[in-house]
Amino acid sequence: MYHLSAEALQEIITEFPTKLIAVVILALTTYWMPNLRHTAGGFFMYLLFLLTIQQCMSFTFKCVATVTKDGTTAHAIGGLWVLMMCVYAGFVLPLTQMHHWIKWIHYLNPMFYCFYSLMGNEFHRRHMDCYQLVPSGPGYENTSLSNQICSIPGSIAGRDWVLGDDYLYKAFDIKWHNVWKYWGINLCWTVGYIGLNVFMSEYIKNVEGGGDLLLFKRGCLPDTSAGEDWDGKVATRGEMMLALNGPDADLEEIIATADIFSWKNLDYIIPYDGATRQLLCSIQGYVKPGTMTALMGESGAGKTTLLNVLAQRISFGTITGDMLVNGRPLDTSFKRRTGYVQQQDLHMAEYSVRESLRFAADLRQPKDVSTAEKYEYVEKIIGCLGMDKYAEAMVGKVGRGLNVEQRKKLSIATELVAKPSLLLFLDEPTSGLDSESSWSIVQFLRALADSGQAILCTIHQPSATLFEVFDRLLLLKKGGKTVYFGDIGANSSTLLNYFEGHSGVKCGASENPAEYILNCIGAGATASAAQDWSELWNNSPECAQTTKDIEYLHAELPKRPENSSSGDLSAKYATTYDKQFWYVLRRTYVQFWRSPVYIRAKFLECVSCALFVGLSYVGMDHSVGGAQGAFSSIFMLLLISVAMINQSHVFAFDTRELFEVREALSNTFHWSCLLLCHTILEIFWSTICQFFIYVCYYWPPRYSGDANKAGFFFFINVLIFPAYYCTYGLAILYFSPDVPSASMINSNLFAAMLLFCGILNPKRYSPRFWSFMYVASPFTYFVQAFVGPILRNRKLVCEYGELSIVDPPEGQNCGDYFSHYIDNNGGYLRNPDADSSCQYCPYTMQEQVVIQYGIKWNQHWRDFGIAWIYIIANIGFMLVGYYYFRVIGKNPFGMIFKLLNPKSLIPKQRHEKDKTIFQKKPGDDKIGTQKKA
Repeated sequence: MYHLSAEALQEIITEFPTKLIAVVILALTTYWMPNLRHTAGGFFMYLLFLLTIQQCMSFTFKCVATVTKDGTTAHAIGGLWVLMMCVYAGFVLPLTQMHHWIKWIHYLNPMFYCFYSLMGNEFHRRHMDCYQLVPSGPGYENTSLSNQICSIPGSIAGRDWVLGDDYLYKAFDIKWHNVWKYWGINLCWTVGYIGLNVFMSEYIKNVEGGGDLLLFKRGCLPDTSAGEDWDGKVATRGEMMLALNGPDADLEEIIATADIFSWKNLDYIIPYDGATRQLLCSIQGYVKPGTMTALMGESGAGKTTLLNVLAQRISFGTITGDMLVNGRPLDTSFKRRTGYVQQQDLHMAEYSVRESLRFAADLRQPKDVSTAEKYEYVEKIIGCLGMDKYAEAMVGKVGRGLNVEQRKKLSIATELVAKPSLLLFLDEPTSGLDSESSWSIVQFLRALADSGQAILCTIHQPSATLFEVFDRLLLLKKGGKTVYFGDIGANSSTLLNYFEGHSGVKCGASENPAEYILNCIGAGATASAAQDWSELWNNSPECAQTTKDIEYLHAELPKRPENSSSGDLSAKYATTYDKQFWYVLRRTYVQFWRSPVYIRAKFLECVSCALFVGLSYVGMDHSVGGAQGAFSSIFMLLLISVAMINQSHVFAFDTRELFEVREALSNTFHWSCLLLCHTILEIFWSTICQFFIYVCYYWPPRYSGDANKAGFFFFINVLIFPAYYCTYGLAILYFSPDVPSASMINSNLFAAMLLFCGILNPKRYSPRFWSFMYVASPFTYFVQAFVGPILRNRKLVCEYGELSIVDPPEGQNCGDYFSHYIDNNGGYLRNPDADSSCQYCPYTMQEQVVIQYGIKWNQHWRDFGIAWIYIIANIGFMLVGYYYFRVIGKNPFGMIFKLLNPKSLIPKQRHEKDKTIFQKKPGDDKIGTQKKA
C-alpha cells in the first residue's frame, strides 16, 4: 500500500515536536537547577547540544530495532551499545587513560562529542576557586601563595584558582576551539542514522513469509508417510458421549438430572465520566443441559459483556438481578463448574498441546482425582477434537506453531479437561476462522451439547448452516436490551415466524436467517429499524412465556436435592498451594529452557558487556587514575543490569498476560505462584550469566587473586546482586500496566539510585535535602561491597600528571617543607631531598582514593546484610504491589491523572452502589454486586 520508508519518515516528523518539548523541559531543569553558567548563550548551546544527541541516540536505537527480530535481542544489542558509549564518552574513562588498541571507539561515539561539547561550553573562561591548597593547614599559616598549589588538575603554583580551560585540557584533553566541530560531527551522525533508519525500514524485512510451521518436541515428530490430514475429524455424538460420560451412561437421565442456569432482570451499570452508563438492561434467559444457545447482536450491543457478567468475570461497576443455578443463588463452586473459552487464544508458547492440557487438568480437576485419570481424560479430549497428530507440537506463535483453528481447538480443550459440569461459555469461537474450520468447531460443539453439555456462545453473523445448529437464540440490540429469546426451530421456523409477523417482511428462501433478523432490528450494514424491537419484545406473548418459564424454573428446581458433586468444588482452587507452586514452577522452568532466544540474549549481553568493560580497564596500574578507573568500572558493571531488567520485562509480561486474561479468571492457581516461580527461575538463569560477568570482568584488570577478596567479590556479585536486580525489576513489572510503563519507572528509579550511590556525586557534595538518598540507595552498599575487595591493600604510585608540583621556600628542601603536611594528611614525596619542584602524591594506598566516597573494607559484611534486606523488601513489594494494583485493580497512575484532570475537582453525583457480592439483600430477592476498579 505504501513504502515502509515513508512510514519511517513520517514518524521522524510527527515525533519531533514531542521530543523537542521533552528536551526543553530537560534542559531547563538540568541547566538552571545545578547553577550552571548564567548566560543566555551558554543555555542555548546546552539546549542545542542536548537536542542533537537526543535525536542521534533515538535514531541509533531505531536502527537497532529495525535490524532485530525480537525485543530481547534488541535489548541485548542496545544494552551493549549504551555501555560502549558510556565507557568511551570520556568521563568514566578519560581519553588519556584509554588503551591505544581500543581507543578508536571514541571516534565513533556521539556521546563523546556531546560530552566534550557540553564540558567546553560550561568551563570555557570559568574561574574556579581552589578548595584546598597544597600544602596548607597547621604550620603553613604564613606560607606564601607562591609556594602553594591547588590540588585541582590544571592548577598553577601561586594561584588559588584554576582556569576552566586549563582544567579541561589537563583532565580531559578538551580544547574550546573544538566544541563546534564536535557538534557538527554529531549533526552528521544524526543525519546518517536517519538515512540508515529509512533505508533499513525499506529493505530489511524481519517478517518471514510462508505458511504455518508446526514445531514438535525432539523425537516426537509423527509419521507423515501416509499423507493423512493433520487436523483430524472431530468426534461424533456417540464418540463424545462415550468420552465424556462413559459407556453405561444414560443421556436422558444425565440431562434430566443436570443443573440449569438461569438469569432474570439482569442490569449492569458502570461509572462513566462522573455519571453512570447502563450496558445491560433487564436481561433474562436460561441455558438447559444438552442445548446450544447463541448470543447475537450488532457490534456494541453487549454480547461479550453479558457473557462476562454471567460467567462472573466482571470486576468493575454494579450488577443487579437474579443469577441462579436450580433456582438457588450462585455458590463458590460456580467458576469451578463452568468453562469459558475466550475469543483471544492465549496459551504458553513454549508448551506442547498435550503439556498445556495436562497442566490445565492437573490444576483444575479435583485434587482427589488421580494423575493417571486426569491424563487419560486429556487423551480422550485430544481424540475428540482430532488433535492426535499434533498433540506433541509446540503451541508457539502464529506462523511458527499452531494455526488459528488448532489454537481454537486447544482453547476449547483447555476448558473441557477441567470438566465443566454446569455450563460452557464461548466468546466468538468461529472468529478468524474460514468456513471449513468454523463448521468443524461448531460440529464439535453440537456433538458436545448432544452429549449433555450446556453451551452458551456469542457468535457474529453466522452462516445459515452454522445458525441452524443452535437450539436457542438470545438477541440483543445496542444498549444491552433484549430483542428476542427463545427457540430457533427447525429451519429457523420459530424465529422467523416471530420476526416476519412483526416486521411484515418475509425472509427469502435463499436468505440467511441470521442476517435477516439483524436487518430487521437495524443491526445490518445498511439497515435501519422502523420500530423499537426491544419494546415489541417486552410486550409480546413470547416474552411473557419466557418469564413464566423462568419463574417456573425458580419455583420447581429448588425442590430438587442439591448436587452432591458440587461439594467437592466449593474451594476456590482445585489443588493445594504446594501442588500449584510445583506445577507452575515446572512449567516456568520449561518456559525458560525452551526460550533459547531469551537465554542466548541474556548470555551474550552479559559476556559481551563484561568482557568489554574488563578489556577497557585491562592491566589496571597502581596510579590514582587506576583507582578511579576501578571505581568507575563498577559503575559500568551496574549498567549491565539495566539491560537485563529490560529483557526480563518483555519475557515476564507475556506470562503475566496469559495468567491475567485466562488462568486467573478460571481460578487455575494462586497469583503468588506465578510471581514467585518466575522470580526463582529468573534469578537462577541470571546467576549463571553473572558468573560469566565475574570471569570476564574481574580478571582482565588483574584485580587481587587473594581468596578472601576475590571470593567475597564472587559471592556478592554472582550470588547476591542478581537476586537484587531480578526481584527489583520484576517488582516493577508486576504492578505496572504494561512494559513501556515498567521501563519508564525502572529508568527513573535506576537513574536515581545511580545518581545518589556516591559514584557520580559523593555524599559530601550532595545538597543536604538529598543526603537521605545516599543512605536509601541500594547501590550505595553494592558499590561499597564491589570496590572494597578490588582496592584493599593495593599500593598507589602517582604518575607524573597526578603529582602536585610546587617549589619550597628558600632554605628548605622538599622533605622539610612537606613533613607536617604529610603527617596530618598522608601521602608521600617522590623527591624529598630536592630543593625545587617538590613532587607530592596525596595517597599511598589506592583504597584511600575512595574513602571520600564512604567506602571501607571493614563494612563489607554490613553491606551484605543490607543487600538481603533490599532483596526481601523487593519480594514483599512485588507481592503487595501486584495484589493492590492488579488483583484489587487500583491504578498506580490514577491519583496522578485525577489531580491533573480539572474535572475531578468538580463534585458530581455518583451512582449509589451496593456493597454485596452476589448475596441476597434483606427484603429483596435481587442479587447485587459492587466491584470497584
